[in-house]
Amino acid sequence: QVQLVESGGGSVQAGGSLRLSCVASGSIFGINVMRWYRQAPGKEREQVATITSGGSTNYLSSVKGRFTISRDNAKNTAFLQMNSLKPEDSGVYSCKAEDGIFVSWGHGTQVTVYS
Repeated sequence: QVQLVESGGGSVQAGGSLRLSCVASGSIFGINVMRWYRQAPGKEREQVATITSGGSTNYLSSVKGRFTISRDNAKNTAFLQMNSLKPEDSGVYSCKAEDGIFVSWGHGTQVTVYS
């Protein structure tokens, strides 16, 4: 199994930036896709960004041009660089790893953007 630990959340003023990290441990060799999700209070969880083992990326339309997902395979870490943050970006951000058979989730990190 894969264990995921997120970090980097916090409180930031609108227009600011945060960089989230998701460190994977355990049976990491089969991971081919990593995704970031977020969930705000009272709202459904939504997929924010995806990166494949080949480096292909995909983004939620509302974060395109502001967020960048990346991964460092040597460090078993995925990142989410978030710029020009807006209050509507607030929520708990979680990462997910997929190896084609199993899915693993982290516990999440809180992001709060205040105006």
